[in-house]
Amino acid sequence: MIKKDFGSIIANKRKDRKLSQPQLAALLCERGLDVKAHSISKWEKNVNLPNVLQFFALCEILEISDINRAFQIGTDEKLFSKLNDEGQAKVLDYMNLLMKSGEYIREEPIIYQFPRRTLSLYDLPVSAGTGQFLDSDRFSEIEVGDEVSSSADFGVRVCGDSMEPLYLDGQIIWIHKQETLEEGEIGVFFLDGDAYVKKYHQSDSGIQLISLNKKYAPIQVTSGSTLKTFGKVVG
Repeated sequence: MIKKDFGSIIANKRKDRKLSQPQLAALLCERGLDVKAHSISKWEKNVNLPNVLQFFALCEILEISDINRAFQIGTDEKLFSKLNDEGQAKVLDYMNLLMKSGEYIREEPIIYQFPRRTLSLYDLPVSAGTGQFLDSDRFSEIEVGDEVSSSADFGVRVCGDSMEPLYLDGQIIWIHKQETLEEGEIGVFFLDGDAYVKKYHQSDSGIQLISLNKKYAPIQVTSGSTLKTFGKVVG
């Protein structure tokens, strides 16, 4: 229900806007509502109440954006049942008007259903420190969604801190299978029996596997080393 001091609220808002009753009536008339100054006077004295169109036009002109708070309009569903037939009809008129305006319709949340897929997660971690073997026979299948890059082919866990702060000990990283990397890309490598996650660097002096953590020295790939690239880290 609307507060009993509805009239004083309207009067105060009108005065805040520095409008006289005739000026407010004129603004309502500009909106196609036939309202006289004496009608506004009756509203402000709580003799009469405006109809639904007049009420919303008043709120717009007087810049009352939060109608519920301004007038303490009750939202209890039991209130509707307490109204007589005429009152209930007016409530329905309000509702229909609001629906037709399109401005007060609750927006339904959009739920996006992203496709799920299954990727292999290898049980033994790749080293971000001393090097551990990536056993191709020990892995589990896990379901992933859009949080994992669409180019990922498998996942492994990081072991150690040599790739901090980008990759942490125990973190799952996702790999796209490819046999070669570009300069500066991070990948998973098999080197002389161990698997590493490192940054790839190639220069005139040869290939190095670089740690991001400066306390670890680069691993130099020698001419007698066995190096294989498992793929590039993509997430």
